[in-house]
Amino acid sequence: MGEAGQGVSVTPLALGGGVPPPRSNLNGKFRRLRERVRRTFRGSASDIGWLQRDPEMPPVEDGTDRFDYILDEIRNGEHRLPNTMVYLLVPGLFSNHGPLYFVDTKKKFLKMGLACHIAKIQSESTVEDNAKGIKEYIEELYTGYNKKILILGHSKGGIDAAAALSLYWPDLKDKVAGLVFAQSPYGGSPIATDILREGVLGKYVSMGKLTEIVIKKVLKGDIEALKDLTYERRKEFLKNHPLPRELTTVSFRTVASKSPAALATLSRVANAEIPFTNQTTKIPVVLPLGAVMAVCALLLKVRYREKSDGLVTCCDAEVPGSVVVRPKRKLDHAWMVYSSLKKATSKADAAQVCEALLTLLVQVEEEKQRNKLATNND
Repeated sequence: MGEAGQGVSVTPLALGGGVPPPRSNLNGKFRRLRERVRRTFRGSASDIGWLQRDPEMPPVEDGTDRFDYILDEIRNGEHRLPNTMVYLLVPGLFSNHGPLYFVDTKKKFLKMGLACHIAKIQSESTVEDNAKGIKEYIEELYTGYNKKILILGHSKGGIDAAAALSLYWPDLKDKVAGLVFAQSPYGGSPIATDILREGVLGKYVSMGKLTEIVIKKVLKGDIEALKDLTYERRKEFLKNHPLPRELTTVSFRTVASKSPAALATLSRVANAEIPFTNQTTKIPVVLPLGAVMAVCALLLKVRYREKSDGLVTCCDAEVPGSVVVRPKRKLDHAWMVYSSLKKATSKADAAQVCEALLTLLVQVEEEKQRNKLATNND
């Protein structure tokens, strides 16, 4: 004990056994929390449509009326695709699990006497990995047929095909006549970006982690393939590997229906690999796909005030410098590949739409060549 009047002073904090955290630490934690809240609620608002805001990007041309006219001709039995080309269909993400991806379109093209192939790629691989495979596939087709290739890529398939042409253009420029982007997230996808975005609320219990588990464990894919569709990855890739300006392109973007009828749509969308004992069994996955697309489209409309096909906003699907097709008919992102159980014969099917898009591409390329010839002759 000390002398009288010289006892040890005891503070409340000392009684509690704690040390007050520095004010700077509290301020830092608050700033990080505030930033996380901001990033969560802002989401992809500043990213959507960035391509259209870039002054260095070329403008698009509306080809909807021409497309509608061509589609009417096709439905009346008039087919104008030349057999002097080879038609390559490039499927999108998770196509390895989709038993019906482009099959009907290929059958109808073959019946018309056209050389048509579906690119055999590992759809869940990264964009650059698939680009290399597509490049090799194009060279193989060109060598075998001695004809130029017209490409139609759906969703990520359009991104993969574009990457092949951007990365290997010197090798492919004399072998490819054009590219159709069908519902491709060329600028990026808000769905992929928001699911995988870092630094948001719920980081440790996030959709991103759940998505990664499904892709890796069930679908046997690579999460990097989905990351390649985020705005950050697309901006970086297009900055380093822009699409060749001389390449003729057509973009097809659609708006999903949000009607009650869409909520009842069932589609066989995949074959999931489920392990049973020592054997892996493939189970067909049937989902209310129309409902999923309708709900996603509604969420994007409410949150960002953007029209979309359920996964890709309209502005992100319009490739700069392309001829853009904007149909009035409501079509979700999966319609191009998976039709509903009840097919509406009164309307064009996916194969007819693909044919019309490729026919438009042929016409645009022919016009470009005529204009180029006329310019050289002047």
